[in-house]
Amino acid sequence: RQLFWPVLTTLVVGGMFATGLCVGFGVLFGADHMILMTMAPKSVTSPIAMLVAEQIGGVAALAAVFVLITGVFGAIFGPGLLSLAGVDNPAARGMALGLTAHAVGTSVALQEGEESGAFAALAMSLMGVATALFLPLAMSLAI
Repeated sequence: RQLFWPVLTTLVVGGMFATGLCVGFGVLFGADHMILMTMAPKSVTSPIAMLVAEQIGGVAALAAVFVLITGVFGAIFGPGLLSLAGVDNPAARGMALGLTAHAVGTSVALQEGEESGAFAALAMSLMGVATALFLPLAMSLAI
């Protein structure tokens, strides 16, 4: 109960930044609308990303590739960046890894410890649900 607001805040802010920065940089570099819609759901597991990408005008197969790249980069660089930033709380590390690097990040978080792994799994699950529900709605309002 005491972690409800920190978890919800992390999910909302982290999810918006993960999607917003990706799409923002895509626009900045002149990416096509279809590519932007394919990259938008990159921070969730492949099955969810593929369905959401297809719903919002992206390419499902390419969305799976973006998810894979995101997960691998998150697993490689995430723990080091979190340590560099001074994040040593297992719950915070798990939330960050699960939110941004989904299943691959969750496996890295599990290697760090049970608490980190549990929060990573929670973050990955909640991010998947939130993305499936809200990203198509947000894109329909933005277009």
